[in-house]
Amino acid sequence: MYEHDVIVVGAGGAGLRAAVAAHEAGADVAMVTKLHPVRSHTGAAEGGINAALQEGDDWELHAYDTMKGSDYLGDAPAVETLAQDAPEETINLEHWGMPFSREEDGTVSQRPFGGLSYPRTTYAGAETGHHLLHTMYEQVVKRGIQVYDEWYVMDLATTDEDDPNDRECHGVVAYDVQSGQIEGFKANDGVVLATGGPGQAFDHTTNAVSCTGDGQAMAYRAGVPLEDMEFIQFHPTSLPSTGVLISEGVRGEGGILYNNEGERFMFEHGYANNSGELASRDVVARAELTEVNEGRGVDDEYVHLDMRHLGEERIMDRLENILHLAEDFEGVDGLVEPMPVKPGQHYAMGGIEVNENGQTCIDGLYAAGECACVSVHGGNRLGGNALPELIVFGRRAGYHAAGGDLGEAEIRTGYGDDVEDETDTEFPVAPGAAGLGTSGGVAADGGVTADAEGVLERHVETARERVDGLLDKDDGVQHSEIRAKLQQAMTDYVNVFRTEDGVKKALKIIRECREEYQDVYVDDPSRTFNTDLQQTIETRNLIDVAETIALGALVRDEFRGAHWRKEHQERKDDEWLKHTLVSWDGGEPSIFYRPVILEGQNKTYEPKERSY
Repeated sequence: MYEHDVIVVGAGGAGLRAAVAAHEAGADVAMVTKLHPVRSHTGAAEGGINAALQEGDDWELHAYDTMKGSDYLGDAPAVETLAQDAPEETINLEHWGMPFSREEDGTVSQRPFGGLSYPRTTYAGAETGHHLLHTMYEQVVKRGIQVYDEWYVMDLATTDEDDPNDRECHGVVAYDVQSGQIEGFKANDGVVLATGGPGQAFDHTTNAVSCTGDGQAMAYRAGVPLEDMEFIQFHPTSLPSTGVLISEGVRGEGGILYNNEGERFMFEHGYANNSGELASRDVVARAELTEVNEGRGVDDEYVHLDMRHLGEERIMDRLENILHLAEDFEGVDGLVEPMPVKPGQHYAMGGIEVNENGQTCIDGLYAAGECACVSVHGGNRLGGNALPELIVFGRRAGYHAAGGDLGEAEIRTGYGDDVEDETDTEFPVAPGAAGLGTSGGVAADGGVTADAEGVLERHVETARERVDGLLDKDDGVQHSEIRAKLQQAMTDYVNVFRTEDGVKKALKIIRECREEYQDVYVDDPSRTFNTDLQQTIETRNLIDVAETIALGALVRDEFRGAHWRKEHQERKDDEWLKHTLVSWDGGEPSIFYRPVILEGQNKTYEPKERSY
């Protein structure tokens, strides 16, 4: 057993910032991560960091743009915290050595991004996330913070009181990828989940293969509600063959989208008469797919993104990485021809329900970054708002977990008087693990109410038994078959355009995947570097998280942000200014709601028509 004050699970931008903040608050902090920190998916973030740094811009404008972009589903305390803290955190990165791009006079460069009223996206070429990771990892090394590299966290060690609000988290159980050893990590003060998003629930995604919703699934099964999971962002510009991201920075610098008739369709077809290519991401993604569906797509699959007119000097200075991606994956030279692009799953606006201090309803359990939902993005995230979320809320979660005082949170979490009754929507199949027993570990792992070490030991033993069972079994179904089936269902039916029948089909297929998982086995019997075993456990997490996405998509019968429903083509503010919360509830998911907080520090954000 390993013991520290604060355990940070995951080592991307949010995890690194949380670890540094916890250390600065005086805690003995350790990071437990399935990837080396600089291999985390934050490194794939290309565009930049939104922060009101220039004269003429201010945090209130940033907050308004973010709330508008969220389609008024963001919580004002979170939105305003992001906008207020982002400048200081961005400047702090620069002081730590972040190599931001600069203007000729030496000031940090900022460029326009979709949905912003001011060019406030601070960037480092088209590799902002890569540089952020290296800058933050240097700070972790400098402080001597312990990093348990290639340890895959399988479970949270929580108590099992009937009311999740009364439960406590005492640590995590992790699997050493190198040796196959399973051990407990005791957290004296808190566990911070910073595990990224669930992109691998979809077939076509910009996310790395490591993005399997681990933190979300573990928190969900431990009793923490997942919030607004139906809101999945599909980035307008991914490469068709691989899903590799083409930065919004291309459009921010002046890149143009064309259909197969050479029309600049964002303007000519009236999708965004004012902002064109720099409309909000959900607007542009739907426009592109509409062009394809109406026969104006290139090869009936994608559209063209053209940056040739920017000139070689500007492209090489600000977008050189994009040239390499287009050449390597599509064989296209962006200097002389347009690049093929289409929408790809990119980001989860929803996640583990937390307040602005990163706290969940379980004492000692925190979350930050894409795995969490504070909610700052609401129904749609603006480009350039993910990286400030990592550093702003990563810092707050780590600092608070270490005992730092951030004041009382305004956002409520968990199960209480401010939530509405459960949904009356009828599901096509029984969701969750109900009726399947605990075979295969899809059902809740359980826990015991005891001292911290006793809770941790019990969870370690359960994990060892589960792994032994998977390795000892010599036939059945392999996880890859189940995962491929799940990904195809989500891509087919819970994509940019959603219908009631389609989402119900997805839920039926997810149920089939859950049933098939009861017979899963691991083909590789070894204990060392067993990626088959790790991916089998990850597939279990994807099943649970994908189901929450589909459940939310079914019950929210309106069109808001990234959630488009064919049968409901209007935003219903009188009914749906509320968050969707899905609770595991012992293997029988239930859905309830919590009102959106639109009252900010100095103003109330009144919902308006969202046009660009």
